[in-house]
Formats: sequence, C-alpha cells, structure tokens
Amino acid sequence: MRLLERAGLAGLHRLDPETAHNAALFALRAGLVPLPGLVTSARLRTQLAGLHLPNPVGLAAGFDKNAVALSPLSRGGFGFLEAGAVTPRPQKGNPRPRLFRLAEDRAIINRFGFNNEGMEAVGRRLAMRPRDAVIGLNLGANKDSADRAEDFARVLAHCGPHLDFATVNVSSPNTEKLRDLQGAEALAGLLAGVMTARDALPKPIPIFLKIAPDLSAAELAEIAEVAQGAGLSGIIATNTTLSRDGLQSPAREQAGGLSGRPLFEKSTRVLAKLAQLTNGELPLIGVGGIGSAEDAYAKIRAGASAVQLYSAMVYEGLSLVERIARGLDRLLERDGFASVAEAVGTQTEDWL
Repeated sequence: MRLLERAGLAGLHRLDPETAHNAALFALRAGLVPLPGLVTSARLRTQLAGLHLPNPVGLAAGFDKNAVALSPLSRGGFGFLEAGAVTPRPQKGNPRPRLFRLAEDRAIINRFGFNNEGMEAVGRRLAMRPRDAVIGLNLGANKDSADRAEDFARVLAHCGPHLDFATVNVSSPNTEKLRDLQGAEALAGLLAGVMTARDALPKPIPIFLKIAPDLSAAELAEIAEVAQGAGLSGIIATNTTLSRDGLQSPAREQAGGLSGRPLFEKSTRVLAKLAQLTNGELPLIGVGGIGSAEDAYAKIRAGASAVQLYSAMVYEGLSLVERIARGLDRLLERDGFASVAEAVGTQTEDWL
C-alpha cells in the first residue's frame, strides 16, 4: 500500500463509515485516487458465461450502488464491475447509522436496505457508461412493492440495454422476507419473469443469481436445480451472512449482514458445494472475505470462474485490486496453470 493511500484510509476511518463511503466515491470521481488502468495478461484473461474478462477480479455490488463512478472504477484494475442494487423506484433504505466497521475482525456489517436512486436515474448513468469495461447491475425489489418478483424484471427491462450482465439479488438480509424468494417455487417463478425480460432485450445478456451463505444443504440443492432449470448463466456465492460466530469487535451485535474476512471459509464451502451440485457445468462467482491473491486463488480452485470483492478495500484501499490480480497471475504460474480456467475447481473436494 502506498503512503498516500495509507494516509487517505486513515483519514476516511476518522469519519462515520457511510460518510467515508460517500467520500471515497467523490474522490474517485474527482480524480484524486491513483488508478493502475487495465491489469491483464495471457494467463489472467478469461471467459465468464461468454463475457471476455481481462482478469477474473470483479467489484461486488454495494460499493457503487448508483453507478456514479463507473468510469474511474473501470480503470481501477478490476476485470468487471457490478453496480447496484437498484430498485424500480428510488428508496431511502433503513435509518442511519446502517454501516459499521469491525476493524478487529477486518469485517463490515451493513443494513442499508437497498437504498438507491431508482432505475430511471441509474439507467441514465448506465447509458453513458465506459464501453471498454464489463459492467453489470444487481437487481433489487422495493421494500413496499406489491409484486417483488416483478420488480426484478422491471429493472432489467429498463437498464438491460446498457448492461453486459445482471444479477438477481434475493439474498440481502436487510429487506424483510426477501430471502424467502430463495425457496424453490418462489425462485422459479421469479426467474421465469426475469428470463422473459432478458429475452426481450435487444441483446440478451447473462443473468446470475446471488445467494446467501446461510442456506442448508437441502436448500442449496434446490437452488442449484432451479438455477439450471431456469437457464441462468451462473451463481454468485455468496452475499452477507447473519452469523456472528467468532467475532471480536464491539460492533458485532449490530443488526445486518456481515461481510469481510470472517465470511471467507463459510462462503467458500458454499461455493464448493455448488460446484459439486452443478458438476462444474454452471459458472460460479466466488465472493466473501477475499483480501489477498491467495484468497482469490482459493476461491477459484474451490470452483469459481471469477471472484468479487468489496469489504477488504475498506481496510486495504483500491490498490488491493491490482495486488490481487498480479498476485493471482504469479500463483497460477507457480502451479503450472496456463489460464484461470485450468485452475477452476481443482481443489473443490478440499472444501466439502
């Protein structure tokens, strides 16, 4: 980490976490953050559900909810970006404070509640997105919606023409009863509507499903079956957890979803189980607790075709992305892999 970045992080950590988050987005837009540009190599270039990625390290949803910093983020070393979550109508989300640092645990708790400016505002920004980046959108539902399943399809229909992929997010713990949509019957109906909206786009795009880490083995098996039956392009494993096992921080009892280092093992085991359930036939994106090249490599060898991160940047800064991508290149070379794809799933059994 550079001295300037270290000083910047120290300054941000003196602020309320949500204020610091907004300040980080402002700094990116203002050109105050050094950016490495494209990070790639013959070994790092890979495909994910037909998407051509310069490297497999993506930005998870939640950092740039309203797609306000896509241009600088596209030069931040990421192989792909995911904005959102976005709902049909603007939504304030839950009352503040709703974001908490757990520095002792290198973790974050949030209970934002899908706060966003709505699909019309975000759609206008996506129409002006950088065209040389792979950009997706996390689809959400309004808290007071009469038909949450329909909300996902509406956001996709509105924003889809400007996207490379979209993610159905039924796994946030901060919208009441949203996770109920992970049940087989409800999920199948929801996905049918989303896929109909996808097929009506000028250019159909890959659709991913983001799931919770707190699912039983039987629930995971159901989701894998439904996902494959619906024709999804992949699964993102996982969103935040409700578990508080082993935490040290005084903020550990705050309500909301936990992300960061404590989620790594749990989310990787879910990822490996999904790889087993789908026989490696459905692309998986590994998310949860990635803070180093070694973490990203472990997710890939457990079964992920690509990975995403967010929380670790709170503690390590944006330069972490380049460090992970270049470190991943070295790890692949060390172990004799000519590509990311060659390494995918080579240690799935170790996580079961």
